[in-house]
Amino acid sequence: MLLVQKFGGSSVATLDHMERVADKIRSVRAAGDQVVVVVSAMGDRTDELVNLAVQANPAMPAREMDVLMATGEVQSTALLAMVLQRTGITAQSFTGREAGILTDSHHRRARILAVDPARLRAALADGITPVVAGFQGVDEGGAVTTLGRGGSDLTAIALAGALKADRCEIYSDVAGVFTADPRIVPSAVPLDHLSYDEMVELASQGAQVLQTRAVEYARTNKVVIHARSTFAEDAPGTLIVEKNQDNPPVTAVALATKVAKIGLVGVPDAPGVAAHLFSRLAEHGIDVDLVIQSLSHQKLNDIAFTVHLDDLPKAEPIAREVLVELKGSALIVDTDIAKVSAVGSGMLGRPGVAARVFLALADAGVNIQMIGTSEIKISCIVAAADAKRSLLAIHQAFGLAPLNSGSR
Repeated sequence: MLLVQKFGGSSVATLDHMERVADKIRSVRAAGDQVVVVVSAMGDRTDELVNLAVQANPAMPAREMDVLMATGEVQSTALLAMVLQRTGITAQSFTGREAGILTDSHHRRARILAVDPARLRAALADGITPVVAGFQGVDEGGAVTTLGRGGSDLTAIALAGALKADRCEIYSDVAGVFTADPRIVPSAVPLDHLSYDEMVELASQGAQVLQTRAVEYARTNKVVIHARSTFAEDAPGTLIVEKNQDNPPVTAVALATKVAKIGLVGVPDAPGVAAHLFSRLAEHGIDVDLVIQSLSHQKLNDIAFTVHLDDLPKAEPIAREVLVELKGSALIVDTDIAKVSAVGSGMLGRPGVAARVFLALADAGVNIQMIGTSEIKISCIVAAADAKRSLLAIHQAFGLAPLNSGSR
C-alpha cells in the first residue's frame, strides 16, 4: 500500500512533535507500506514570516512573498527528514520544485498545472521516505509559487493523485470533520464520512479542516481523503469519498466570519450591468460568493454581493469605479456580517429543508440579510453578532447532536 501523509503546522510545531510524526511514519513502514510525507511550516512560522514581510515592505510584493513564504515549509521538511534519519528511517527532503509540482504564475494563489513525481517514485523504489515541502511549486519560468492558505493539503492530494496512492491522510490538531465547529457548538460530533461535494461546500463555507481547492482536486482525481488527528490516537477520523451513503438532509453546518458585503445602490436596470460589474471583479482575481439583485423600481435596482474579507481592499475600489460609471447613487460596504451554511447531500428532492433553516433562525431571533443556495447547501448572511446563535440554532434544528454514533 502507498500512502501520502500530510502533517499540518501544529503537528510539526516543535522537534518533540516531529518525534510523534516520526513514530507514525515508522508504524507505516513497519507494516510494509510505503509513505510520502508532506509538511506545513512549523507552528506559527507562516504568520511570523508575514509579519517580517510587512516590516520590510508593507506592499508585500507577490513574487517576493512567495519566495519568502516557501521557506517555512522547507525548514519543516529538512528538520523532519533529519529526525527520521536519526531514528533509523531512510528519508530525504524535497522542495515543491524537486517533487515535480508545476503551477501557473499566479503568485500567492497559484494553481497546479501538472505533477511529475518521477523523483519521488525513484526515491520510493530505493527505500527512501520522501518528505515534501507543502504549499509550493514552480512556474514554467522557474519562479517559486505558493498555493494559498492551506495549500499543503493541495500538495498532498495532488501528489496522491499523481502517484496513484491508496489514500491521502491529512493530519491536524482536530479529530476529523465535525457536524459543526466544536469550539462554538460543544455538542458537535465527528463524522465517519462525507462526500466530496459535501466537503467542498463545508470548506468553502468556512470549515477550516481542509482547503477547498484541495478537496476539488481530490474529487476530480478520485483521491480518498482521511482527515485525522495527530494527537488523538484513538480517533477514527473522517473519510471523504465519492458518495455519502447515509444521505441526510443536513450533514453539517459551517460558519464563515471573514465576509464582506458590497452593495451598489440605484444602478440602471439594463442588460449587461451585472456582467460589467462581475467581469471587472473577475479580471482582478476576486471570487464573488452570494449575489442578490432587487426588483426594478423606476428603471433602477440595487446589486449586493459578498467577498472574502481579504479581497475587500481590491473589490471596494473596483465597485466604486463601476458605480461612478453607471451613475449609481451610493456604495454600501458592510464587514459586520457572517455567513452560516447548512450542507447535506440529501437536500435534493426533500422539500422543506430551506424552510426549516429559515424557521430555526427566526425562532432564534436572527434576521437574514442575504440567501444563497445550491443543490446541497443553504447559506444565509446574518449580522456578526448573531453568528454563533445562528450556527447553534441550525445545528439543533436538524438534530445533528447528540447522536448515537459519529456517522450521519
